[in-house]
Amino acid sequence: MPDTVEVGLGRSARRGYHLDDVALVPTRRTRGQAAVSIAWQIDAHGFELPLMSAPSDAIVSPTTAVEIERLGGLAVIDGEGLWSRYEDAATELASLTGDAAQLQQAYAKPVSPQLLRRRIGELRAAGVRVAVRLSPQHTAELAPHALGEGVDLLVIQGTVISAEHVRRENEPGLNLKTFIADLDVPVVVGGVTNYQTALHLMRTGAAGVIIGYGAHLGSSTDAVLGIEVPMATALIDAAAARRDYLDETGGRYVHLIAYGDLARGGDIAKALACGADAVMLGDALAAAVEAPGGGRYWDATASHPRVPRSAVMDLAFGDEDRPSLEELLVAPTSDPSGERNLFGAVRRVMGKCGYSTVKEFQKAELIVVGVR
Repeated sequence: MPDTVEVGLGRSARRGYHLDDVALVPTRRTRGQAAVSIAWQIDAHGFELPLMSAPSDAIVSPTTAVEIERLGGLAVIDGEGLWSRYEDAATELASLTGDAAQLQQAYAKPVSPQLLRRRIGELRAAGVRVAVRLSPQHTAELAPHALGEGVDLLVIQGTVISAEHVRRENEPGLNLKTFIADLDVPVVVGGVTNYQTALHLMRTGAAGVIIGYGAHLGSSTDAVLGIEVPMATALIDAAAARRDYLDETGGRYVHLIAYGDLARGGDIAKALACGADAVMLGDALAAAVEAPGGGRYWDATASHPRVPRSAVMDLAFGDEDRPSLEELLVAPTSDPSGERNLFGAVRRVMGKCGYSTVKEFQKAELIVVGVR
C-alpha cells in the first residue's frame, strides 16, 4: 500500500491512519501486570498514570483536580474557563442547558485575572500540581498572572498552534521560543498534526507537544475547517521529529501527548504504542459522577464567539448510575465496553504484548486492519 495516493492529475496526498485503522501485535513474551509500570515523568513531575485531563470546564474544577491527582493523573484547568470568569462558577455550570448559544453567552464574560490567580491559589492550597491552559491569543496577557501565582506546568493550547502566533499581517504576536526561554516552569504546547510543526515546537524549548485537537463525537472541526487528524500517523510522524530533535540537541527529550479520539482503553494503548508518552482525556471522563458538567461534555471550541466547532454532548446527563472517576480510570469494573478502568486495560495489554514500561511499549509492533 503506497504512502501517497493520486487525488487527481498532478496532485497526490499522503495516506493517513487513525487509531481504529491499526492494531497491536502481541510478542512471544508476556508479563504479569505486577511487572508493568505505566508511570509518567515530565520534567520534575512524576505521575502514576500517563494522563493529563483536557482543560474543559465540563470535567475539571478545583475539586475534581484534587481527585484526578489522587488517582495518579494531572488535571489541567482552563485559565480562560468559567472558573476564571465567575465568582460562583459552580452555579453558572449548573445553569447550563446544553444550548450552544447559551454556552457562548456564558463564556462572553471577560476573564478576570484576579479570579485566575485565586483559583490557582486554591489548587496550591489543596496540595496538587497546578497546570493551567491558556490560548495562544491570550497567553501574553494572562501568563504573568498565572506564573506569578505559581503554576507547576503551563499549557499553551489551541486547535492548531505554531511556533509564532501572528495576530495580523506583519504584526508579531506570541513567539514561543523567546517566551519559553524566559520561564522556569515546563511548558506543554499544541495541538499539532505533522512532523514539521512538531519539530518547530520542540525547538521552542517546550517540554511537551500535544498531538491533535481533541476530536470527539461532538467535534465539528473537520466539517467547519476541513482539518482532521489521523492520530496513528500524526503520532508516528511526531515521534520521528522527536528522534531527529534528540540527535540535533544531543539528547533533549520532548514528551508527546495524544489528544483526540481516545474513548477506550484500547485507544489509549494504541496511542502510546504509536509514540505518545501520555494522553489527554476529555469526553472519556465526562460521565464521572464528580464531573462538574453533570454528564455533559464540551471543549473550548464549543464556546467560540464566531466559529464554534463542537456541540455540547449529552453523555450521561441525568443518569443516576454514573461511574466514579476512580472506576473510569483505574478501578475494577463490570462494564465490558472498554470505556471504564481505562488504565487497567492499558496495563493488561502492555503485559500481553510483553512490555514493562511505556518507553518499551512505544516499540510495539503494529498492523493495519482497516482503511477509511
